[in-house]
Amino acid sequence: MGEGRSPAFYWLAAFFAAFVLFLYGPMIVIFILSFQGPSGGLTFPLNGLSLHWFERLWHGGGIVDISDAFNRSLELGVVVMILTVLLSLSAGLAFRKRFQGSDLLFFVAIASLIVPSIVTSLGIALEFRLLDDFIKNHGPEWLAGDLKTTMGTFTSGLGAHLTWTLPFGLLVMFAIFNRFDARYEEAARDLGATPWQTLRFVILPIILPSVIGVGLFGFTLSWDEIARSSQAMGEHNTLPMELQALTTTVTTPEIYALGTATTGVSFAVIALALFAIMLIRARQARYGSDAGQA
Repeated sequence: MGEGRSPAFYWLAAFFAAFVLFLYGPMIVIFILSFQGPSGGLTFPLNGLSLHWFERLWHGGGIVDISDAFNRSLELGVVVMILTVLLSLSAGLAFRKRFQGSDLLFFVAIASLIVPSIVTSLGIALEFRLLDDFIKNHGPEWLAGDLKTTMGTFTSGLGAHLTWTLPFGLLVMFAIFNRFDARYEEAARDLGATPWQTLRFVILPIILPSVIGVGLFGFTLSWDEIARSSQAMGEHNTLPMELQALTTTVTTPEIYALGTATTGVSFAVIALALFAIMLIRARQARYGSDAGQA
């Protein structure tokens, strides 16, 4: 117990520290440079310290309509999160029992993880262009007359994001239900619970932290998505797409402020999800302790 650490430990520790710095160093640099003073530039050293570029960004600053882009991405992320949770949970419950074609359906559902994102985006865009042509040529006059395109944030854009988030949600829910103890359900049925009561009062409370994790996956993957949005989003860009477009035109720390703001939203959602999971686990532990004492 009194022996010192070997030199290999320090070499490996230094290598790990360098690896972490390599991963997070660029992000930390952007965070720092976003707090430049009004006369600051895009490189070190800092020229003052202020929130000038965040204020300019939020008030428009002449580069993008940050408010609309932010709200658009936020609304899309929330819808994707809700649909990812509902569809993943439903699929997880359905796949607990074997049915004809289940293996094929599973592989089709996760195939989009293998296909390059830009190919998926192009395919969705092509599908909606074909849909536009069909409606204009064969659709009712009241619909075809003023139709420009069916592509949009909550049509083709929503579908593109779900091809990215759903496979992750499915895999998480499959893993959870593979470890779920069916005896809890049997006990509920023995006590006279209906299937809906069993789902609501037994299954969901047990798997709720995992459901929150699936929702976290859905929101953060949608919030940061660019490749699958590039061809499928329609006339309005999401916030990450605006950020990518600005990297070649903006020459002020305003671009860093935008990057810091978008990353801050992701961190806030992650922190909120972790806090909710901690509360749920503490509540479950408290109820378990009370039940044990009873």
